[in-house]
Amino acid sequence: MSAVTSRTAATRRAPARPGPAARVGRWLADHLLLGLGLLVLLYMCVPVFVVVLMSFNDPASRNSYSFDGFTLANWTDICGPYQLCDSLVTSLQIGLLATLVATLLGTLMAFAMVRHRFRGRGTANVVIFLPMATPEVVMGSSLLALFVNAGFSGVLGFWTIFVAHVMFCLSFVVVTVKARLTGLDPRLEQAAMDLYANEWQTFWRVSFPLVFPGILGAALLSFSLSFDDFIITNLNAGQTVTFPMFVWGAAQRGIPPQINVIGTIMFLLALLAVGFGELASRRRQGR
Repeated sequence: MSAVTSRTAATRRAPARPGPAARVGRWLADHLLLGLGLLVLLYMCVPVFVVVLMSFNDPASRNSYSFDGFTLANWTDICGPYQLCDSLVTSLQIGLLATLVATLLGTLMAFAMVRHRFRGRGTANVVIFLPMATPEVVMGSSLLALFVNAGFSGVLGFWTIFVAHVMFCLSFVVVTVKARLTGLDPRLEQAAMDLYANEWQTFWRVSFPLVFPGILGAALLSFSLSFDDFIITNLNAGQTVTFPMFVWGAAQRGIPPQINVIGTIMFLLALLAVGFGELASRRRQGR
């Protein structure tokens, strides 16, 4: 009798299994956010898919923007359109130089603003945000006026574009590296000094490896902004033609499909860079 009673009590205490509708509702609630995120990501990648598809397009006419036929000729003759590769090389040169200088100067400025206290530090933090908040057409016209008044109106070209790109890339580097430095634990550097490491050894063996992901991210962002810029570049380019300016000029006559090939290559290179960075990060975490 007691065994039957205990069995009955256990049965009463056991929770009722949810029905099919409740299980479906719970599954939807658990996966709704993931599904929405995937849909947004897919929506953002639609232009990339179109660029990749159009890189294999054989257009019926110069002004055709529909997929008329499949061909590999665009990939085998990338430099076919006049001045396309020249403008691409110019953009790559300016982007790499501007990224190198902006990353170096911006990293030093970020260390100074985070690690040191000096008069005007608050004002400097505000000034750093001005190039980011200023409209590009205003910045471009202001730089043009500066170059003209300084007597550089006759030499507008590669180096004036380079100076302009360093100016607006610098702010993004400082902000990115500052965010990385602010999140670092100062006790790690203190522990290195407690183990008899001098300031130089502490920087290269502790501080720099921890800050490097932020520096690398700032450099990639700077190169992307420099390579993509059109408004500031167009106002200060003179006779120099960069890749965005070539695309804008080609759009007046019909965009050649080789532009989509270059866009696809740039996307794949960026994807490989992100993949290698993620792989290296996981290896460091594993160690």
